[in-house]
Amino acid sequence: MSITNTSVILITGASRGIGAAAARAFAETGATVALFARSGEAVHRLADEIRERGGRALAVAGDVGRAGDLADAVGQCRDTYGRLDVLINNAAVVDPIARVDQSDTDAWSLAIDINVKGVYYGLHAALPIMLRQGAGTIINISSGAASNALEAWSAYCASKAAVLSLTRSVHLEYASHGIRSVGLSPGTVATEMQRQIKSSGINPVSQLDWSAHIPAEWVGRALVWLAGEAGREFDGGDFSLRSERGRELLADFDKAGGH
Repeated sequence: MSITNTSVILITGASRGIGAAAARAFAETGATVALFARSGEAVHRLADEIRERGGRALAVAGDVGRAGDLADAVGQCRDTYGRLDVLINNAAVVDPIARVDQSDTDAWSLAIDINVKGVYYGLHAALPIMLRQGAGTIINISSGAASNALEAWSAYCASKAAVLSLTRSVHLEYASHGIRSVGLSPGTVATEMQRQIKSSGINPVSQLDWSAHIPAEWVGRALVWLAGEAGREFDGGDFSLRSERGRELLADFDKAGGH
């Protein structure tokens, strides 16, 4: 499936960071973007920005930790546009940053609600409409933390490992129905999450200089690329922007001035 001006893209965690960058990148292709986040004010503001630039955007306020909210977002895409072509499960948190014995149990549970259940709820809501269409693409934002433990990141690492398993499960169960499932592992990105990590002072990631992080805009463009035909070879697994092909993409973005 190629991204066209008839494509409809639903992005969770779209109010800022990677989610907002993805919304702008897909809108630039002519696709319609549905923006989902807890902050209704932020997604409505971004939707207005996209429409002012001539794009098409729908803003939906909701919590990925509630199945009904994601079902409602998918329903709005169906009722408004008649289809859903791409789901990007982006919403995630890194907190609690703490060793296991010192971590807050409520915060740990909330991370699972957002990072794991939020992905599952998105899949559960989107798959029926994609099955009826006979096509669809699901991209889960992954991380190197899915396979590499980091000090004080037990919730984040465990949740991203679960998301990788969900990516593989959907590929196994639905690839024969024309539905793609793939993860994108972007590496470290210059977003608010990295500011939280920096302030913690724990593990090597917090010691990285800000200049080491790639712009969220590059990840947005990588998502557009991965959603297209060129990304098919990575279906059923994670595509890493730290891989040789990923570095080539980033180099191309750099040559283009990040635009």
